Amino acid sequence: MSAPNAPLLSVSQLNLKARKALENDLGDVWVEGELSNVSRPASGHIYFTLKDDRAQVRCALFRQRARFVSAPMRDGDQVKLRGRVSLFEPRGDYQLIADAVQAAGLGELLAAYERLKAQLEGEGVFANARPLPFPPRKLLILSSASGAAIRDVLAVLAARWPLADVTLIPVPVQGAEAAPAMISALALLNRQTRLDPAQDAVLITRGGGSLEDLWAFNNEHLARAIFHSRLPVMSAVGHEVDVTLADFAADMRAPTPSAAAERLVPDQHALKRQLRQVEQRLQRALQTRLERDSQRLDALHARLRHPGERLAHQRQHLQALTQRLGRAMQFTLSQQQRQLGQLGRRLASQDMARLHRAESERIERLQRRLASAMQRQLEARQARLHSAARALNAVSPLAVLGRGYAIAQDEQGQIVRRAQDTQPGQLLKLKLGEGRLNVEVKRRYQK
Repeated sequence: MSAPNAPLLSVSQLNLKARKALENDLGDVWVEGELSNVSRPASGHIYFTLKDDRAQVRCALFRQRARFVSAPMRDGDQVKLRGRVSLFEPRGDYQLIADAVQAAGLGELLAAYERLKAQLEGEGVFANARPLPFPPRKLLILSSASGAAIRDVLAVLAARWPLADVTLIPVPVQGAEAAPAMISALALLNRQTRLDPAQDAVLITRGGGSLEDLWAFNNEHLARAIFHSRLPVMSAVGHEVDVTLADFAADMRAPTPSAAAERLVPDQHALKRQLRQVEQRLQRALQTRLERDSQRLDALHARLRHPGERLAHQRQHLQALTQRLGRAMQFTLSQQQRQLGQLGRRLASQDMARLHRAESERIERLQRRLASAMQRQLEARQARLHSAARALNAVSPLAVLGRGYAIAQDEQGQIVRRAQDTQPGQLLKLKLGEGRLNVEVKRRYQK
């Protein structure tokens, strides 16, 4: 048999040409089918078969893309797959290299979302509405370190409030690993005792995407972790139309990452404008006060007299008072001298010896009257005293005691009136007409 005229190819060259032809002709395609033979080796890659009722194709989902897939990927699941058609050269196997997998039919995902939302709402998981500190002392952001969301948030924070203390906790925000990573990060933050719920806040955010891309934020355990968070949480997932269970469980929701940053911190430019307005109002108030006080000072200055004039006026007033005082003293002295002369003349005209004798006789008469009156009063008071003594003695218990009676008292000083009020062996005190006795009760007698 003669050799063919066409170039001779090796098996590897044939497979290489076939791979390039498949990749160049078909490129990226979307394929829908049922999963089977799903395998997850230790390498992290996922190998499976995609089939329908008439054909099947081998597929590979490499580790770098698998972590962004939120679909469960179980045998029998109906999925939509995006990938490129290729050929595994060593074995010549025709295959599909997947880079995105989503559950087929959004209706099922939406139905599952509504069921879980109703369940969590009934349990009160969406009841949080704590106020977030404004601005927070420390803002803790759970997001992808390379996503557009964190760039938008940081840009808005830098423009509005450069003083913001921001800590990024990088977590995956898409795929099967996203929800567990965010739950672990949130639990770690809540265990930090240096973080204060009254001063610090947590922002969970990512950019927009399809329902499948955002499905990690509809995780039941993530919603519960947000609800039980000690630190207040703001959620900003996707665009304004995207609402996840994490948004409902958070204390506050923002429609976009940028809007979240705007709500968390004040606008430095607005504050500067307010400060300038307050400064202008203060300057106007100071100017008005200064002008008013200046006018008042001018009025007081006009009323103010020179101290020399005031001293001269006071000096004249003092001289007038001195003159009036001198005239008053001279007048008073003249009057006193006239009165003294009159008294001297009256005294000279009196007979002092006769006056002395008359007053002595008057004093002797008064002394005799006083002695007589005192004697009469003493006799009357003595008579009243004797009468009262006789009346008192007539009713005094001591008089009764003098006739042979006695008064019995117990140890507390209480008077004993009946024999039945005593006990054998009890000590009593007897008060007699003269003296006292201590006695002991031996026996009681009753009539």
